[in-house]
Amino acid sequence: MENTTVKTENMAAQDIMEKFDKSARTRRFTGVFGIIVKALLCLFVCYVLGYTIFFTLERQVKLTSFLACVIMFAFLFYPATVKLNKLNPKSTQYWVAFGIDVVIGMIGAFCFLYHTFNSQAIIDKMGVLTWEDSALEIILGIIGTVILFEACRRVTGLPIIIVCLAFIVYAFIECDFRAEIVIYNIYYMPGDGILGTPLNVCATFIIWFIVFGAFLEKTGIGEFFVNLANSVVGWSAGGPAKVAVISSALMGMYSGSSVANTVGSGSITIPMMKKTGYKSEFAAAVEAAASTGGQIMPPIMGAAAFLMSEMTGFPYTTIIVAAILPAVLYYAGIFLMVHFEAKKNGLNGLPKDAIPSFLKLILKKWFLLIPIVILVVAMNFFTPAKSACIAILAVIVVSVVSGIIKSALKKPKSIKEFFKVYAGDQENLTPMRFVDSVESGAKSTISVAIACAVAGIICAVLTTTGLAGELTTALVSVGKNNLLLALFLTMLCCIVLGMGVPTTANYVIMASTTAPILIALGIPTLAAHMFVFYFGIVADITPPVALAAYAGSAIADSSPMKTGVVATKLAIAAFIIPYIFAFSPNMLFIDAVWYDVILIILSSVVGITLLSVGLEGWLLKKVPWWQRIICFAGGLLLIIPGWVTDLIGLLIGVGIVVLQILSVKKDKNAQPVMATVANEDSKDVIVEQIDIQE
Repeated sequence: MENTTVKTENMAAQDIMEKFDKSARTRRFTGVFGIIVKALLCLFVCYVLGYTIFFTLERQVKLTSFLACVIMFAFLFYPATVKLNKLNPKSTQYWVAFGIDVVIGMIGAFCFLYHTFNSQAIIDKMGVLTWEDSALEIILGIIGTVILFEACRRVTGLPIIIVCLAFIVYAFIECDFRAEIVIYNIYYMPGDGILGTPLNVCATFIIWFIVFGAFLEKTGIGEFFVNLANSVVGWSAGGPAKVAVISSALMGMYSGSSVANTVGSGSITIPMMKKTGYKSEFAAAVEAAASTGGQIMPPIMGAAAFLMSEMTGFPYTTIIVAAILPAVLYYAGIFLMVHFEAKKNGLNGLPKDAIPSFLKLILKKWFLLIPIVILVVAMNFFTPAKSACIAILAVIVVSVVSGIIKSALKKPKSIKEFFKVYAGDQENLTPMRFVDSVESGAKSTISVAIACAVAGIICAVLTTTGLAGELTTALVSVGKNNLLLALFLTMLCCIVLGMGVPTTANYVIMASTTAPILIALGIPTLAAHMFVFYFGIVADITPPVALAAYAGSAIADSSPMKTGVVATKLAIAAFIIPYIFAFSPNMLFIDAVWYDVILIILSSVVGITLLSVGLEGWLLKKVPWWQRIICFAGGLLLIIPGWVTDLIGLLIGVGIVVLQILSVKKDKNAQPVMATVANEDSKDVIVEQIDIQE
């Protein structure tokens, strides 16, 4: 019965994923064909491992061969429409559609493999393609680009395609409608366009962190994070919601997908929150906001952080350090609002018998954290790709060794029984689970790689046509007079684009278009890139297209729009903090001394607390509306670095606390008294007990 329930829940989660995340709408292969597909995906990962560790390939050869494989897999797994995916796999229509997709995928792969085997000859043309001597290259470039767009439509959706096509039209106009020039710039140019930095980072770094995340999932670290959070805060007021905040932050940092994290952990935490007494919209919003913020949570920070390191030139460790305080403030804001919501509605925590022992949990499962620790340490000595490979190896070793020890402790009577016990534990890596992890990581790479390739086209158009310089000049003239307006326009661009574009691609586009503008306005490079990174991420919970919030609402059976609005309120810190570090980069620990760091941390934590009080309307008791406004203003002043603003904000905070304490004492001192009330229609005197309160 329990297995049936789990299976049903997994099916429901998969349905939700397919509804809100296009990258989850894949064909499912079984039998012999399923084995062949698994083998192809494993060979693909082995090939990437080869050029990462054992041999070196020229960039053009590496990227074109990598993308050729990705294109083939994209058409293998993603049908043209959702309806085709729901056809009976035994029907003729299903196999006709599948056969057409295989042919298209092979043509697309050939277009890029032609570049692989003729890369040097194409480079020797020095950017000059003519119809007289390069007709084949031009035609293959056009076909390859069109097929890449179709793959992107299937995997990520139309929004990024529409944006990219608009840029290509602009490129055609600027190049006097000469297709050969445009195709060379976006398809063949070394180090730019489709074969630019975004795809290079994906083929070199990101794929390994995606595979690393897949292996972590197989070891049961997701359940461990939920139990760990449960042991720490499950007992407190509104415990399940706090569990969701902590566990989703931990799981989101390696998942790289807001929707996937919302569905994965939300299927556990959202029902728990509803049983505790939280409204459906609030429960779904908590999970969506917490899951979305996982991509800004160090030390892994999802895939885009590695792109940031490559595009800014800053070491990954520098980016991790810079992200610490903003991430802490983001989750502190959600955690505090969850707490005040629980206090306001009198919600309790979980019963003691439902809360695992923290000490026992750590002693029993501490080894699951070893790979993450090894990853962080390795990043200081090796490249990100090698660090991720070392961490994957650590996951395998830890899982196998711990599995052997656990199985041996159960004292099996024979070798056969030992292997049966070992395989029965879902946290132990068996050969099949190993293959499943590799397969899952490779499949998850498809959507990121396709998005990165298309985003590279936009980058190429910006640089080759001079559009980037024109945009910079135009917005710098606006920003010189009003930097806040320039930041606000940048925020809108990031959120609007992020509503239909994966986080990675969104960051690439905005880092290429708007980040240089912010840098030209005097904002430090890292602060500018973090600014666009943050607002690209929060698009997943910002109405009207808040995919993570909508996924959470499907689990909670709540209003999608209301859930998105509540999630935006919970994540208010993410809408404020980027402005603060844009004006004062000390928040990112840029050129900050130790006492500045301490002051920033203390004032920011107090500030986010006041913001939460202002939004939730509760501290020790209900907060009147005029005090809520003052709290909000005081919170903003404290978050803004500077001793003057900190002092004013602190005085406001102290004043609010004093008022709350006095009000609570006054309520306690107000005792019921006897009052005499005369009845006008009678000479009798009625004595009543009346509660006299404020």
